[in-house]
Amino acid sequence: MKAFLLIVGWVLFMGGFTQATPDKRVPDKDRFGFFLSGNRTWTRIPFQLHSNLIIIPIRINNSDTLRFILDTGVSSTIVTDPAALRRQKLNFTRKVKLSGAGEGGNLTASVAIDNQLSVGYLRANHHNIVVLDDDVLKLSEYVGVPIHGIFGYDLFNSFVVTIDFQSHEITLTRPNKFKYHKRMGEQYPIVIQDTKPYTDAMVLVEGAKTTPLRVILDTGAGHALLLDRTRHPESLPLPDRIIRAQLGRGLSGVINGSMGRLQKIRFGRFEMSNILASFPDSLAFGTKLINTPQRIGNVGCELLRRFRVTFNYQDKYIIVKPIKKIMKESFEHDMSGVELKAKGAQFKTYYIGRVIEGSPADLAGLVEGDELMFINNTAVGEMTISDIYKLLQRGEGKEVIMVVRRNGQMALAQFTLKRII
Repeated sequence: MKAFLLIVGWVLFMGGFTQATPDKRVPDKDRFGFFLSGNRTWTRIPFQLHSNLIIIPIRINNSDTLRFILDTGVSSTIVTDPAALRRQKLNFTRKVKLSGAGEGGNLTASVAIDNQLSVGYLRANHHNIVVLDDDVLKLSEYVGVPIHGIFGYDLFNSFVVTIDFQSHEITLTRPNKFKYHKRMGEQYPIVIQDTKPYTDAMVLVEGAKTTPLRVILDTGAGHALLLDRTRHPESLPLPDRIIRAQLGRGLSGVINGSMGRLQKIRFGRFEMSNILASFPDSLAFGTKLINTPQRIGNVGCELLRRFRVTFNYQDKYIIVKPIKKIMKESFEHDMSGVELKAKGAQFKTYYIGRVIEGSPADLAGLVEGDELMFINNTAVGEMTISDIYKLLQRGEGKEVIMVVRRNGQMALAQFTLKRII
């Protein structure tokens, strides 16, 4: 959970490269695409959840362990930090351009063929990857831990993938070995279009009015719900109260827009109230997605993490089972007015990147560029950026004391958390 919402999907230049080998007794060395070593039928992989993003440890060839964001719809394995593979002898074949949401232009990258990915018993042989020329996205600064890349579609297309946000594990099962049982949760159909999973199981409820929403289920986004009004302004009016915000980053740069609260959302038979929703500007979003006319928005992990979610791309359905403890949590935004960036070797040095005008932090005198040292007598080096955002998103009326370093001098700021939206 964080103030700066991350959107990393929607690669528009090409489809996925590989698929799993059919279920045969084939030696591991002769297999292509994603598979489980030793002809296993399933496996579990632990993950970390940072800023509502699923971080998977991966090795490429003989690299050190890298951290990749698991994104349901990103069509290719993208290395966003080229320095992570600087010691690897990669077989580059061509240059490509990447495009996605955001207000910037295209990114340039190179395709490297015939690589191996591994994590636990999961393998991918002869796998093509896309390596950005420069780490222009700087995902690590916003997530607060080193982030080296993004992957997803090939994994979801090869296995039935269950994401358990309570145990922080994903379970991979070969599709021909998976069987749905009602105790797993409620089943809803999905449509796979341009490598992304769409569902029609979501409905916006405003009083007696209901509006069906076709949305992408997007594990590469940290927000709860994003709605694109550029093509649906009448059916999706803005809430009465909104704030301007930097909603996140796409492959083409910053996504600006507005945030507000919706009365109620129905996801299948499950209802959630007072939902925080993001409304991106057309420049950052709608004009980049002209080939998806039925798409209204996307659902991110701030909402999905309230469920145990199973994706079955082969049979085109999802299974959702609510996690009772998390379902009780309210949807909250930062109550201080600061946005943070992480720097340093392990991204444990935090700077204030932006202060919202008129917010508690602004009125307390905090400014962009301040280095955060302590929060409530706790050294921030002992905290993750997610820990800091959680503290600033909970407890309206709670007193917060920050010690910052500015121009080599220490300064103290004291304020009371206040719900901004």
